[in-house]
Amino acid sequence: MGAEASADMIGQWVGQHLWPLFRIASFMMVIPFVGAGLVPARIRLGLALLMTVLVVPMIGPVPTVDALTGDAVVITLQQIMIGVGLGFVLTALFQLFVIAGQMIAMQMGLGFASMVDPANGVNVPTLSQVYTITVTLLFLAMNGHLVAFEVFIESFRTIPIGTTGLGQNAYWDLANHISWMFVSAMLLALPAITAVLIVYIAFGVMTRAAPQLNIFALGFPIGLLFGLFAIWVLHADFLPHFDQYSRETFDFMRSLQGLP
Repeated sequence: MGAEASADMIGQWVGQHLWPLFRIASFMMVIPFVGAGLVPARIRLGLALLMTVLVVPMIGPVPTVDALTGDAVVITLQQIMIGVGLGFVLTALFQLFVIAGQMIAMQMGLGFASMVDPANGVNVPTLSQVYTITVTLLFLAMNGHLVAFEVFIESFRTIPIGTTGLGQNAYWDLANHISWMFVSAMLLALPAITAVLIVYIAFGVMTRAAPQLNIFALGFPIGLLFGLFAIWVLHADFLPHFDQYSRETFDFMRSLQGLP
């Protein structure tokens, strides 16, 4: 009887604490401002443990499943997929501005000015780094991290812990969300790209009118200056675009959970 009681207690403990920890830890490892390479894994795991302790009392009853059965493995994988899926939506919001910065930098001639992104460990243009820092500060200043955690914690009510996860349609929506990221980046970078394109078209006309003009010596610095001017002008509309994309991101996170 004692062994059976202890086995039941272990199964209840696994269902009540370990499965929420898998979902929360997966989410914390993916989101940009916590899951970045700058934050040590110990800190991320500590935050996930702390959040689990705070969230467990608010979670409803969980299924009592033996920890060494196939159902327990399925439930664990479902929790990981839910955390990674919701975290990917938030990551796409930040990568959107990185892609926009790469598009603008390549067109204006700043593509060679790259540096190692300490968060992701890859080389990105300096303009993308500027956008990343700006977006991160705006997101934290507008309490976007609190909204993200609120929407994520709500998933324990909309998607209870069990063998059912996000569903097949949700995974297709996540795959299609990548196209939203590229389209939004293009819309954000399109004004600057168009301005630089007009400058290069003007240089093309000048080259045809005066072939002796050294267009390679004049075109690059002037195109770079016009690109920087376009970026400065576009910064006035940076906050409205960020607000719109943030709303669309949080709405998409809620739609994955089946919420209106």
